Amino acid sequence: MTALQGAAQTQLRQYVEQLERLEEEKKAISDDMRDKFAEIKAVGFDIKVMRQILRLRKKSKDDRDEEDAILATYLHALGMIDSFEDGSTGGVTEAPAEEHAHPMAAE
Repeated sequence: MTALQGAAQTQLRQYVEQLERLEEEKKAISDDMRDKFAEIKAVGFDIKVMRQILRLRKKSKDDRDEEDAILATYLHALGMIDSFEDGSTGGVTEAPAEEHAHPMAAE
């Protein structure tokens, strides 16, 4: 087995320590996100939908439109939707707004 020399040992130790600190920060952020989702759920928002919104906001409008078009094509091919919003065979039919409305919105 080959032993590392002083400078390489020091560099290796620094990398390991930096990674350990990053792991600690990652855990802290993960804990913060879990707490925030619990808070969001406590006021009545749907967590699954909230996560979907976060994913969608990371994408450009063009990417979202392309993904929607492909999804609509697949759903139509599987017989899960009859027609599209414009009456053609392209586009996604939307669920009624009240299905995803915030529970407190009706108050």
